[in-house]
Amino acid sequence: MTADSRRYVILAEGAFGEPNSKTAMGVIKYGRDPVVAVLDSTRAGLNASEWLGPERDVPIVATLAEALPLGPTALLMGIAPRGGKIPPEWRAVIVEAIEHGLDIISGLHEFVSDDPEFSALAVTHDVELIDHRRPPERLEVSTGRRHRPGAKVILTVGTDCAIGKMTVALELRKAATDAGLDAVFVPTGQTGIMIEGWGTSVDRVISDFMPGSAEWLVAQAEDMGDWIFVEGQGSLDHPAYSAVTLGLVHGTTPHAMVLVHQPGRVEHLGWQSKGLAGARIKSIAENIRMYELVANQVAPSKVAAVALNTSLLEDQEARAEIDRVAEVTGLPVDDPYRFGPERLFAGLRSSLEP
Repeated sequence: MTADSRRYVILAEGAFGEPNSKTAMGVIKYGRDPVVAVLDSTRAGLNASEWLGPERDVPIVATLAEALPLGPTALLMGIAPRGGKIPPEWRAVIVEAIEHGLDIISGLHEFVSDDPEFSALAVTHDVELIDHRRPPERLEVSTGRRHRPGAKVILTVGTDCAIGKMTVALELRKAATDAGLDAVFVPTGQTGIMIEGWGTSVDRVISDFMPGSAEWLVAQAEDMGDWIFVEGQGSLDHPAYSAVTLGLVHGTTPHAMVLVHQPGRVEHLGWQSKGLAGARIKSIAENIRMYELVANQVAPSKVAAVALNTSLLEDQEARAEIDRVAEVTGLPVDDPYRFGPERLFAGLRSSLEP
């Protein structure tokens, strides 16, 4: 089965619409290949459009058998279980999919292509097992490479993980493209790779080589366009994921950063109720100072805009919060997913162009 012909059924059992289903949501919203169904027995009978808008008409079904008449050619793992291991209860679904000739597309840390049972079945049924988190063969330490003249590199950074950094980068890329600019999205995680068809999942790269991987990803992007939007990962103060964030900040040496924050979220995802001081999310002002201080240890950079994920707020509350944060920070602020990316990109562009 070729990648060009894939039609996905997305496995998101028990989680569609929740933060850890960001892969499922991202592929439906931004992916180039069609999604024919979502597999989640707890939400069967609903439709992805209830979360993603009427243009995303994707039924949610309880079993793979219900999705098969819709003509899928691949089963895509749409959630990220803690630790990235294949949940035992998924194995029967994966086996069933392979036996029906579906390719398996995974972004988990545990590779489906290394599993003896899945591998043997894949040979028998002539299907592909694709692990988007498998690290690249190219492993290099960073060199302090300077950006190509004329390129503008923007990194999305966050106050937490799973907060919308990929979405913001994709929306800003769209705004730049709509403005007639050559713009590129740089995928640094499994979902971005599934959407764009290239990139590296940097959280699987050996730590010594992670900034170097970010560096050569940006170098590749600079051959594709002038406006480079790099997908951020984690947050600098997340107790579990700070290392990947630091590597991206130092490896991409961005001209500017866009801080992504969700009003109403007060503790780091996965660390709620741990009783640890470090689990609490710092203020926007503290995050701006922290990111700029850390970035400037290697190369000059600044937080040039704030993108708010206002999904926990009603429209009036969201607009009021956008205005409040803009007044407090003096920066361009908006929710590019909810209200469109044009205004945020315009503010970002004015800060980067002479």
